[in-house]
Amino acid sequence: MQFVGFRLADQMYAFRIEGIQEIVIPDRVTQMPQVPDYVEGVSNLRGTIIPIINLRRLFDLESKPKDDETRTIVVNVGPRTIGCTVDAVTQVIKIAPESIQSAPDIVKADGAAYIAGFAKLESGLVILLDIGELLDPAKLDQVREVARHGVSMSPTTST
Repeated sequence: MQFVGFRLADQMYAFRIEGIQEIVIPDRVTQMPQVPDYVEGVSNLRGTIIPIINLRRLFDLESKPKDDETRTIVVNVGPRTIGCTVDAVTQVIKIAPESIQSAPDIVKADGAAYIAGFAKLESGLVILLDIGELLDPAKLDQVREVARHGVSMSPTTST
């Protein structure tokens, strides 16, 4: 299986290559009023207007100014095309399916289903993200809450 690796802060992540349309240098983004802060705005990608999601903000990481390594990964989520701003794209990674460890149930609970698994490489642990789960418009706010507050526990009733 092939993945495109990218960095946010000091952590390595990866998307399956099949979901990626292209990787571009960030272009002019038109900010939109009254959208969540993780939505940078929209951008014109060769005549198509696409939303740009800042994955640092989505994952509730400290903001960082764009630099020469910043990239926008353009992905396809069903019929939608979405741009994802990342700190840097690192490499195309080939990972054997048997080398991928599933995310533990506690990690995937309550909205963290966007974590497809983990792969241990020489360079360290890579978190494999499910593009469809992560960027589903109906789930973005839930992803942000999981990132911000961790996994919430369902209330239990005492007897």
